[in-house]
Amino acid sequence: MDGQKFADNPQLKSSVILTGTAKQGGAGPPVGLVDVGESEGAYLFRVALPGIRKDQCKIKCEIQRDGRVHIEGVMNDVGLLKDSSTVYHMKVQQLCPPGPFTISFSLPGPVDPRLFSPSFRPDGILEVVIMKHRIVPPQEHS
Repeated sequence: MDGQKFADNPQLKSSVILTGTAKQGGAGPPVGLVDVGESEGAYLFRVALPGIRKDQCKIKCEIQRDGRVHIEGVMNDVGLLKDSSTVYHMKVQQLCPPGPFTISFSLPGPVDPRLFSPSFRPDGILEVVIMKHRIVPPQEHS
């Protein structure tokens, strides 16, 4: 399946499931937008997690052999600045509200969950490359 067919398939787009604050966030940058790419040997997926800082949030990403991806974490309260002890009471809430969230979706095919490389980019994008599951033919003995 090429990347364009995947992007144009409405059934695949609707299979992303959001819960908690990821589902509630309507205004501002949306949490949980997912892009998936494919090469001959691997998949690449990117998940939008705006408002989450790598140094303040533990994000858990589980990938099952069948290609099911489950991401969970906690959106921190945005009323406290990084290097300040002052608490700000937000008058406008445009970003995703604080609290736990989950994002679940399926990749186009099976993967090897031991072979993945996650990276949390400074722009709030979780980027993961995961190798496709390969069935290795048995070696013939001479």
